[in-house]
Amino acid sequence: MSSFPSRAICIGQHGGVEQMKLVNVTVGEPGAGEIRIRHHAVGLNFIDVYQRSGLYQLPMPLQLGMEAAGVVEAVGAGVTHLQVGDRAAYASQPPGSYCERRVMPAKCVCKLPEAISFETGAAMMLKGMTAQYLLKRTLPQGGLQAGDFVLFHAAAGGVGLIACQWARAMGLQLIGTAGSDAKCALAKAHGAAHVINYASEDFLARVKEITGGKGVKVVYDSVGKDTWDKSLDCLSPFGLMASFGNASGPVAPFAPGILGPKGSLYVTRQTLFTHIATREGTQAVADDLFEAVTSGKVTIRIDQRYALEDVQQAHRDLEARKTTGCTILTL
Repeated sequence: MSSFPSRAICIGQHGGVEQMKLVNVTVGEPGAGEIRIRHHAVGLNFIDVYQRSGLYQLPMPLQLGMEAAGVVEAVGAGVTHLQVGDRAAYASQPPGSYCERRVMPAKCVCKLPEAISFETGAAMMLKGMTAQYLLKRTLPQGGLQAGDFVLFHAAAGGVGLIACQWARAMGLQLIGTAGSDAKCALAKAHGAAHVINYASEDFLARVKEITGGKGVKVVYDSVGKDTWDKSLDCLSPFGLMASFGNASGPVAPFAPGILGPKGSLYVTRQTLFTHIATREGTQAVADDLFEAVTSGKVTIRIDQRYALEDVQQAHRDLEARKTTGCTILTL
């Protein structure tokens, strides 16, 4: 059986950035339902930090990374939507994208339109599909209509900048929060109707001011512990609190009884991988994203590029909130 060389980033145990090691591995032929892909660029995401640190526990040893773009080198039995030579991109379980090539399940891999570069494809799949399922599928009672207010935390991050643009195209009044004036300016430039620097302003007071005391229909929150309590108070009656990350740490347990007096609120914890659990589901979300990007409604901003061997520094910068937009590893 043929084997092919690849460099990959692996960890032997959960911990700090020093756990990530560049190793040489060999990759074989794809089995049924699998492909082998040669990466041109790899995306970085906060979920990678959670998986490395142990906030999300995974079996060891582990090859990190959830998204990438490249060219299909081989196709296993039963795979019909991809062919050898196809340009492709994905956000997919299981982890393993921090490498030159890999064998992986084909169901979450999508053909990449010619109009989208490998770097853009690698940067946008996980973050763009996350923005898609949030704004299009994770909806408050009665849905969202043009003119509605929504609150989006970490609006200058990879998901946030995509969401700002997409929300503007949908006619939504997106209120974006970020941790510095520069990041707020970035979110505003990408379509946020209002911005709040939560390092220097009380975001709850500002949301009430912006909405004339009514609050927002939905809060999209990837920050977690630090923003949770005030976010609930930003919601209008029957509003939806949509948690999709824990950048500041996991949300503490709370009593469901508090949701009644606050306005009969709804709470949900979302993850992309439920939305893309099937081939059809993946393609539907990806097609909407591809249309948004190729039409110009959404521009994917890549602000940081690191070589594969510099992944430790990439994680340091991500955790220190030094990054904006999307971050990729180049090969």
